[in-house]
Amino acid sequence: MAKIVSEFELYGKSYRFETGELAKQATGAVLVTCGATSVLVTAVVSKQQRDYDFFPLTVDFMEKMYSVGRIPGGYLKREAKPSDKGTLTARMIDRPIRPGFPDGFKNEVHIVATTFVADGQNPPDTICIGGASAALLVGGAPFDGPAACVRIGRNKETGAFIVNPTYEEQETSDLELTIAGTKDYISMVEAGAHEISEEDMLAAMTFAQEAIAAFCDKQAEFIAQVAPEPLPYTIHEADPAIDERISPYADEMTAALTCPDKSERLSRVEALKERITADEFTEEERASWGADIAAALKALEKKAMRAMIIARGERVDGRTPTEIRPLHIVPGYLPRVHGSGLFQRGQTQALSVCTLGMLNEWQRLDTIWPEEGKRYMHQYNFPPYCTGETGRMGAPKRREIGHGALAERALLPVLPSEDDFPYAIRVVSEILESNGSSSMASTCGSTLALMDAGVPISAPVSGVAMGLIKEGDDVVILTDIQGIEDFLGDMDFKVCGTASGITALQMDNKARGLSVDILARALSQAKEARAQILDAMLATIRTPRAELKDTAPRIETIHIPQDKIREVIGSGGKVVRGIQDETGASIDIQEDGTIHIAAVEGTAGKAAKDMIMAIVKEPEVGEVYDGEVVGIKDFGAFVRLTPSKDGLLHISKVARGRVGKVEDVLDLGDVVKVEVTEVDPKTGKISLDRLDKPDAPAGSAPTGGNGSEHPKPGQGNRKPRRSHHS
Repeated sequence: MAKIVSEFELYGKSYRFETGELAKQATGAVLVTCGATSVLVTAVVSKQQRDYDFFPLTVDFMEKMYSVGRIPGGYLKREAKPSDKGTLTARMIDRPIRPGFPDGFKNEVHIVATTFVADGQNPPDTICIGGASAALLVGGAPFDGPAACVRIGRNKETGAFIVNPTYEEQETSDLELTIAGTKDYISMVEAGAHEISEEDMLAAMTFAQEAIAAFCDKQAEFIAQVAPEPLPYTIHEADPAIDERISPYADEMTAALTCPDKSERLSRVEALKERITADEFTEEERASWGADIAAALKALEKKAMRAMIIARGERVDGRTPTEIRPLHIVPGYLPRVHGSGLFQRGQTQALSVCTLGMLNEWQRLDTIWPEEGKRYMHQYNFPPYCTGETGRMGAPKRREIGHGALAERALLPVLPSEDDFPYAIRVVSEILESNGSSSMASTCGSTLALMDAGVPISAPVSGVAMGLIKEGDDVVILTDIQGIEDFLGDMDFKVCGTASGITALQMDNKARGLSVDILARALSQAKEARAQILDAMLATIRTPRAELKDTAPRIETIHIPQDKIREVIGSGGKVVRGIQDETGASIDIQEDGTIHIAAVEGTAGKAAKDMIMAIVKEPEVGEVYDGEVVGIKDFGAFVRLTPSKDGLLHISKVARGRVGKVEDVLDLGDVVKVEVTEVDPKTGKISLDRLDKPDAPAGSAPTGGNGSEHPKPGQGNRKPRRSHHS
């Protein structure tokens, strides 16, 4: 295929699709560009079908450090595992692409997005979705495209929406809405916002849907230039006999599903499935149709669950569509930790724990994204035992990273600034029990943990997961979905926010025909649920604790002149290490002279502060010091006033009367009370007077041969010259 290029401008930015030159052995490959940011997106569709009861799609996002002109850190000096942001980008590509394949398509599909250039202005993530769609369509895959993704920002001053804002434009935005879909339906939503209203969010979504349609039109023009030949892929169809034998068990499946306890319900459903399989299929049929039988039984369960909701408005646990599961909320659940909160909704239980640390404990990031690090870290753990299963535990999976990022985004807008609260903050949400909406439980639990820790958040945040059952024109929106309603429903729509507005959204859609109108209903229903949950949380802890826990570090911030930083640090860090070793406090020194001092014991922090202030203190005329004699010369003694400042006590000032030698009155290490009498404005040299002068000892009068009262510097006690012949 010859090289084909399509260039266009939309909403003030330039874009480019290109195919036919790179990665020609892939099923489809497109180089997609925004500004100077370029990503190669390839799609490979296997020729063989797999005997799976799911669609085998894999998406990888490859962050290449050469794209930003940097060499990777670490010893290997090559890209290793993806960063959290890279993992989230792979998830972001997967979610709107997956619904575009037909049911029964079981060929493996692998999409790889490789960053070639990241220009530092235009993010590479959103264009990957359009690139993946184009790569699939160029290769003739049975994909329901074009699909596209846009990010919507909003200028805080003018209120104007911005399509695919640059990093600089995003800094002045109070909204970051990432939305993907086709011209006809929305399939994925991600959002972070500074407490904006549901009405403003819907306006942004409506605008985004129009922008998506414009990008889909441009992509369609590019595909028309390529004119790909559809590849001969087979859609797997199960033997009709399978459904005929399973369908009569619909009523029994409905009865098995009607149970509020997840474990008991799963046991009853699995027992029914095993009985149907054993009674209706021979051993040979089970061996031949295994995956198809499993898929048909899953479809029976799905149909029964959905029919209960559509026909009777009844959910498997007996709740109405708008009802929230019972809540159990305990702030301060763990002793000694800096902050904690237990949040349970039905059979989903999250324990969030907050830890406070020095700002230099922030997370440093080595990625292609402009963000160098973050002060607030939220991490989410989902061990196998929380669903009553066994399994291996290791590095966090994509789902755990995604859920942690959602809770982090939800709470970022309400955190205090570094100036108001100079701490690094880490919150870990341990999911102890799960039956749906665990990410929202972690958001609520983390709010409790932050408040229990005494973090002065501007407002508490609650969250709820909304679901959807859509059969033709029949639409039912579900509040606080549980696992089965997520698994067998059409939508998982998570909404987080304060009483004033939305702080985060995340939505995955499996139903075609999801409109902004349906999302509007879901947002309205979610607002009522969030308020109910927030009221229950505030009944247990009204405001952030006024004081930090005894186990938490107290951080005090001071500012010193920049030219004094070197004196506080000392040669090779000797001075600051000595202060930390002596006091037990931790010290973080910034380039602008800001110093953060942290200590669990208040006396340690005060001692460290006093030592630092003593180093940077400039003695002034009239001040009195108890100083140590650190040097003795013929003409006087040097007295240590501060760790970095000495003053001269002239020989005439060491005692009352005439003194021949300073050593007759003072020794090294003596502590004397002195007053600053003069500070030379040019040289900074300090002159002192002794306040506790003793009488000059008898016989100490000077005996200078030239008749002067004191010998010239260097003349007193001069030793005789050595003879050259001795």
